Amino acid sequence: MRRGYPSHEPTAVPSPLDFGPWTFTSDHATHARFRVFMGLIREYAGKAPRIGERVYLAETAAIIGDVVLGDDVSVWYNTVLRGDCHSIRVGARSNIQDNCAIHVTQEKYPAELEEEVTLGHGAIVHGAIVRKGALIGIRATVLDGAEIGESAFIGAGALVTPRTVVPARTLWLGSPARQVRALSEAEVEDLKHFHRNYLEYKKEYFRLDGKWA
Repeated sequence: MRRGYPSHEPTAVPSPLDFGPWTFTSDHATHARFRVFMGLIREYAGKAPRIGERVYLAETAAIIGDVVLGDDVSVWYNTVLRGDCHSIRVGARSNIQDNCAIHVTQEKYPAELEEEVTLGHGAIVHGAIVRKGALIGIRATVLDGAEIGESAFIGAGALVTPRTVVPARTLWLGSPARQVRALSEAEVEDLKHFHRNYLEYKKEYFRLDGKWA
């Protein structure tokens, strides 16, 4: 074992909120059998993150405060979910790729990702709702009060301005983002490949690490 890294020896589940360094072993995760080297999971203002089954957190991910991650979610390197002044909810099978940020607006706008959402590398969601199966492209930004419809596609680098409502199954591009066209049935089906790919990626990471959260 490398110096400064937590042990992976089996251990009983400790008392609630006894995270340890880069460890999630609270009463919200009684399925955990090992102390695991994962991202930072931190309580804030009396609220601790709740983590579902088979969730993958990269070592440099940070999950803070009032955050709930559904089953089979993956959160990748250098990504931050900061639920300090409102709540963050992430639905099952969603993936939040490297260098993303999810934050909220105090007492006004929570952040919610429904099931099977993909956030591309470097994307930002701030106090917005992203409906099931939508894809937020690389370095795209979705701002306060916006709502991204089911299976919508926000292109790379797009800026979705506050309180914009993006219809389901549409393509939006630009800064500020504008609707370009509706997606075809084939394109909607193709969006599903992204979250499915990340389910497979996280399985391989778990296999290499020999542990589950």
